[in-house]
Amino acid sequence: MCLAVPMKLVEFTGDGVGKVDAGGVKADVSLVMAPEAKIGDYLIIHAGFAIEVLDYEEAMTRLDLFRELAEATANEAID
Repeated sequence: MCLAVPMKLVEFTGDGVGKVDAGGVKADVSLVMAPEAKIGDYLIIHAGFAIEVLDYEEAMTRLDLFRELAEATANEAID
């Protein structure tokens, strides 16, 4: 299963590449599919690519859902 995760763009690191952050986890991603992205924007990241720019409210809604899911499944065994 693959997840597309909201992350905040914190830096441009090269031509079409940016550094994103989610809770201290940072990664370099391609911005080719989201050329309108600006520092401070929340982006949906999938497989190393920014695929969507989110507004702040939508990003917070999605991050809250990820937190709820993590809490709800924290004690479940992985098969």
